[in-house]
Amino acid sequence: MKKDAPSLIADIGGTNARFALVDSPDALPYEPKTLPCADYVTLADAAEAYLDQVGGPRPKTAAISIATPVTGDQLKMTNHVWTPSIRQTRESLGLTSLRIINDYTALALSLPHLTDDDYQQVGGEQSPQGQIMAVLGPGTGLGVSGVIQVGKHWAPLQGEGGHVSYGPIDKHEAGIIEIIRKKYDHVSAERLVSGPGLSLLYQSIAEFHCFQAQALEPKDITAMAIEKKSPAAIEAVAMFCAILGTVAGNLALTLGARAGIFIGGGIIPQLGEYFHNSPFRSRFENHGRLGQYLEKIPTYVIRSKYPTLCGAAVALGRDYINLGFTSDESLDAR
Repeated sequence: MKKDAPSLIADIGGTNARFALVDSPDALPYEPKTLPCADYVTLADAAEAYLDQVGGPRPKTAAISIATPVTGDQLKMTNHVWTPSIRQTRESLGLTSLRIINDYTALALSLPHLTDDDYQQVGGEQSPQGQIMAVLGPGTGLGVSGVIQVGKHWAPLQGEGGHVSYGPIDKHEAGIIEIIRKKYDHVSAERLVSGPGLSLLYQSIAEFHCFQAQALEPKDITAMAIEKKSPAAIEAVAMFCAILGTVAGNLALTLGARAGIFIGGGIIPQLGEYFHNSPFRSRFENHGRLGQYLEKIPTYVIRSKYPTLCGAAVALGRDYINLGFTSDESLDAR
């Protein structure tokens, strides 16, 4: 039976805010819409604009995934200017309950619900059932998480693995990263494997080779690389994929993610066959004595359009009350 009012779900990134409605945690989202974060002063303003567009009964409950650590009521987005209070956002939207979790925690929650049509395999063997799955994805930043089966339920991890330090694997890569170190004291995985990271690699490679670099957006760099129009762009995208492979291999080893590493975010799916032929998989497996262990682990590119929204819907369930931070009308009044 359909509820009188749906729940609001959202996926808030550094660039876009994606919203949808859902009738239950195990139902498919509907009325998805994407709004530019830069067009709104606050998260509540963006959510209100979405609800005005779709109309219908006002949601009383909501689950929102957001690209930042969620450790309490007050948030500060890593790659955007919003600093929402979860309680104030709930009150502004007239909700009785608002749960906010990290965006890659939500994406991890979606993994057990994906079908074969939602991803494409890139190397490795068949995924064993019931094993740990991990996910990472370059977009405005680099999200990292995983999900572990505990009885009948899946428990997602809540971490910030995109900010781990990165070390080059050869002299050439070290030369490029040394240029980057002159600008940033801490060279993290996210600093290199993200939209801004691709631009940084392109500029640094051009400087290393004394090329003339252009002011290019990440999408332009990938286009020029695929069309073989720029040596610096070609090397930048190849190095981007290679570093992602190393980071993904590290994640697989750290978590024992034998069921596979899933790649989300907005950049890799746009590369298509280029990614399959990139250094990604060879670098994924290039981990010394554990190379044979990694050879068997499958890697996948997620092609589902709104997987994080599905994970946010799952997070509405009572089993996930301890994820992130929840502002509830009845509890906040105490």
